Amino acid sequence: MKRIYVVGTADTKGEELAFLAERIRALGGDPLVVDVGTRAPAIPPEVGAAEIASFGPPGLLEGTDRGVAVAGMAAAFAAFIITRNDIAGIIGIGGGGGTSIITAGMRKLPIGLPKIMVSTLASGDVAPYVGVSDVVMVPSITDLAGLNRISRVILSNAAQAIVGMSAGGEVLPPATKMAVGLTMFGVTTPAVTQIVEHLAGSVEALVFHATGTGGKTMEMLVDSGLITGVIDITTTEVADYLIGGVLPAGPERLDAIARTRVPYVGSVGACDMVNFWAPATVPERFAGRLFYPHNDNVTLMRTTPDECRAIGEWIGAKLNACEGPVRLLIPLRGVSALDIEGGPFRDAEADAELFGAIERTVQWNANRRLITLDCHINDPAFAGAAVAAFTEIAA
Repeated sequence: MKRIYVVGTADTKGEELAFLAERIRALGGDPLVVDVGTRAPAIPPEVGAAEIASFGPPGLLEGTDRGVAVAGMAAAFAAFIITRNDIAGIIGIGGGGGTSIITAGMRKLPIGLPKIMVSTLASGDVAPYVGVSDVVMVPSITDLAGLNRISRVILSNAAQAIVGMSAGGEVLPPATKMAVGLTMFGVTTPAVTQIVEHLAGSVEALVFHATGTGGKTMEMLVDSGLITGVIDITTTEVADYLIGGVLPAGPERLDAIARTRVPYVGSVGACDMVNFWAPATVPERFAGRLFYPHNDNVTLMRTTPDECRAIGEWIGAKLNACEGPVRLLIPLRGVSALDIEGGPFRDAEADAELFGAIERTVQWNANRRLITLDCHINDPAFAGAAVAAFTEIAA
């Protein structure tokens, strides 16, 4: 019998946990209250903090340093939750500490298993709590410090959501086709759309928006075995990581490709740009650079020849660690919809530095090959070459 896990710090959120469990029960769910607090609970939980703490370091609940206790309980809850096989869904409530503890465990659970976090932090930057998982963050509106007429409504709505999400018992179905991850940006959409159309019916295409989390999510799924081939046309997240944009890939980009040796077709889509938010947010050190307003909230900056060289060398070094089949496509006539003849970011010198750095850095061999194309990245010829390269190495 699967149950809905209701998780929080019962020392400070006991009243709210009891209310949430009662609402879930009234809606036909079967709640299991789990305490991740560090002090005596205000209500009797079904799974106590001591049981959770037993999955962490010795003496976890005996210290006085709150930061150490929160970090320890986060690790302990993450270790505890993956041992459970009776979870229909999980809902947590918390402030800063509780959110940190509970989402650490939620991120360990499979994609598709319902996860809701009602948090005082939900209206801010939730990336540290959601990561590359499917945790749903719900703003608590008021602080979770006793029930009131607003928090009762928020918690009741959250109870309805988790009961509804858990009722179907949906899980990821087994793959019937090869799952292929593709990276896309607005300025490379024509290329990826054409590639997906070419591959239709032969593989299951999973397209990821190259916004930092997109690349991370794709590689997490590669590591988990849910994606078994990659057509990584849009590596723009590397530019943001190296130069200081707002959509960075992080230092681990491409590491999953090396670890798993999945068939990999890559390119340098949108490496002509670095992303910032509204113009006022662009760091002053970039004053005088070439910018393009993508919209009111997104400002693009053209990468310089020196920056392009650094991007190419970074990508090249990562590809050298890849022992699986690799094909790297270079579109000589431009790498984005802005980097095209007559376009605002057309810079042949910068592109040449990008291409040359990759060609010099990568240790090319029978498994690791460079394909140079006299076309633009969004031309049909590029899409056709990408599909042909992938078909060759994925056979």
